[in-house]
Amino acid sequence: MMLTAVEERRTGVALFLDGEHAADVFREVWLESGFHPGDEITNEQFRGLMRENDFRRAERKAASLLGYRAHSKKELERKLCCTVPPEAAERAAGRMAELGLLDDGKYARQLARELFGRRGFAAERVRFELIRRGVGRELAGEVVSELEPDPAEAIRRVVERKFARSLGDEKGRRRAVAALRRMGYRWEDIRGALREFAETAMDED
Repeated sequence: MMLTAVEERRTGVALFLDGEHAADVFREVWLESGFHPGDEITNEQFRGLMRENDFRRAERKAASLLGYRAHSKKELERKLCCTVPPEAAERAAGRMAELGLLDDGKYARQLARELFGRRGFAAERVRFELIRRGVGRELAGEVVSELEPDPAEAIRRVVERKFARSLGDEKGRRRAVAALRRMGYRWEDIRGALREFAETAMDED
């Protein structure tokens, strides 16, 4: 195939092979390729050019996603795969890690602190959420063990913040128990915390 023409576009350059428009690529990809109009280009060379263009697209998307919030490496790769081939997604995620923009350990601890603190989740729910967002099972277990608060104290905080006013009737107690179960707490811990909360309330009265 012959590279017959190259046209400037707003977002890059358009490549024409044998007189037909073949692809649009980023300007830096074109400049780094070393090709010029009139050059012969093989199918493999063209595919390599497109792979490099996919990587640059993935790199830009990755930087944008990480600018919005932190991600695990696997989570970032999954999102990138919506717009680029897996090879480009993996390569871009690796590049973000090399630049220090991606750190699964730091991400897992940051997310776990939020889930334990602001969301009030129990250890099992936090572990599930970490794994669901691409953190490895072993790392998720380590982070949860490291940061897990006392379950009874955690439940008391959640009850005081969200359910204290609704515990006076059976319907309110059932609603509180159901919510705490969804947050990952075990029934034994919930029962003990609610009993202690009720006894404290009675003493205060």
